[in-house]
Amino acid sequence: MAQTKPDYGLDIPTVVNDHFSRGGWAAFLAIGVWFMNRAEYPDVSLRILLVLGAIGIVFLALGAYMVWSSRTAKLALRDEILDGLALRGDEKVLDVGCGLGLLAIGAAKRLKSGRVTGIDIWDQSLLSGNSMDAAKENAKLEGVGDKVKFDAGDASKLPYPDASFDVVTSSSALHHIGSTDRRSQAVREMLRVLKPGGRLVIFDTLRTDEYAALVPNAELGAPRWLWCLPSRMLTAKRS
Repeated sequence: MAQTKPDYGLDIPTVVNDHFSRGGWAAFLAIGVWFMNRAEYPDVSLRILLVLGAIGIVFLALGAYMVWSSRTAKLALRDEILDGLALRGDEKVLDVGCGLGLLAIGAAKRLKSGRVTGIDIWDQSLLSGNSMDAAKENAKLEGVGDKVKFDAGDASKLPYPDASFDVVTSSSALHHIGSTDRRSQAVREMLRVLKPGGRLVIFDTLRTDEYAALVPNAELGAPRWLWCLPSRMLTAKRS
């Protein structure tokens, strides 16, 4: 069946599935142990039911919260980022770790003569259905296929000239880079391709203090929790 609506994927799908699986098994064991022992050991079986049931509920709630983060919260986050940028409409925008194009396409919808480039390694373990073709299809469905270009590439080795973009963004991507050195290099690359006076926005989990140490005049937003991890937004303007 042909895709009729954009799909921006489920983040870290294996972790989400693990939470639901563990929650389901814990609930199943809780009910099973209680059912088999309720007559002979009513008090003990009830305590086991409550403990295992509570564990199951916690895992199910974590899975549900991660689904909500992917399906609802990250769309609101995209709008918050773009509202803060207040794009004029003629900017050249780069989105690093663009995935299925949520932020890149959102930016393109606010541009007139400007253009957006999204770059990613397209790892499906990080985002369900993650591929360049799927990102292009989302852009087409959102009516901005002519305003967005998608490239395959490594954030730590961006294939663009110095001072190429008015705006560089990245959302929930850089922390997946395994080493501190490569994450640092990715941030330096984002600054390298940013024009003087250009704006940088990075939203990420766990590592934003690390990035802020590399970015002159960086400002960090208030902590928040998405995907069950502490997250912050970094903003800066290149001098």
